[in-house]
Amino acid sequence: MKIGFIGLGNMGSPMAANLAAAGHEVIGFDPAGVRAEGVGTAQSAAEAIKGADVALTMLPSGTILRDVATDIIPAMDPGAVFIDCSTVEVDTARDLAEVCGAAGLFSLDAPVSGGTAGATSGTLTFMVGGPEQAFEKARPLLEIMGARAIHCGPAGAGQAAKICNNMILGATMIATCEAFALADKLGLEQQAMFDVVSTSSGSSWSMNTYCPAPGVGPASPADNGYEPGFAADLMLKDLRLALGAAERVDAAVPLGRAARDLYARFIDEGGTGRDFSAMLPYLRAAGFSPI
Repeated sequence: MKIGFIGLGNMGSPMAANLAAAGHEVIGFDPAGVRAEGVGTAQSAAEAIKGADVALTMLPSGTILRDVATDIIPAMDPGAVFIDCSTVEVDTARDLAEVCGAAGLFSLDAPVSGGTAGATSGTLTFMVGGPEQAFEKARPLLEIMGARAIHCGPAGAGQAAKICNNMILGATMIATCEAFALADKLGLEQQAMFDVVSTSSGSSWSMNTYCPAPGVGPASPADNGYEPGFAADLMLKDLRLALGAAERVDAAVPLGRAARDLYARFIDEGGTGRDFSAMLPYLRAAGFSPI
């Protein structure tokens, strides 16, 4: 396929490179001038998608996505597929699908899980919303960039799945960090804590796969000074998306709200640029009084 790829940041660049390495013709554009290995370079987003079978975006916000969509949709050929892999508002995904449909295009919202490591290794999980026909056309590309592609339902369903998943992740990481901080002050060895919880009812992805305590469990950002695999700033963005969606549909999310508020405070107090699991040293330094 011919693919126009817009947004060659930490996630987009390796994703585009994997598509090119698989033999697809990939033309990329990023306003920062970033390039990806094996990927051609365009001078604008509209130029990147000219004549493309698929336009693929990986962008930092819904506002930027709407601006890019305004530029590229008029330049896309009828029948082409617009795949957005950004994490944005559910309503933005649904609005984009409506505009694409009116222009004779297919649209998929396909946010990802797996972070930069998954983008590089081609092991991302895609949560996809949109028509079945478009999903089947896009599946070969998604399977190059990821290990799993799950069709979640109509337009917006992929974004809904992503924000629900990351709301769980934010809350469970905080709980995991709280437990390690408490264990430390009770004199419980970190390794013993991990050995018990990772095989007991408290086990979770945050504990078993992405343990926030350095030197315990599989290698994680905690073992690299909390350099981001998934930045705390991005976790806060996703929690804010989840809370915004919950407010619009009148859903009760008290733990999601608490997680959002705590990550906001963490970032305000120096957490910017650190991995979201750096919540552990932040909580270790805190006392019993509410923070």
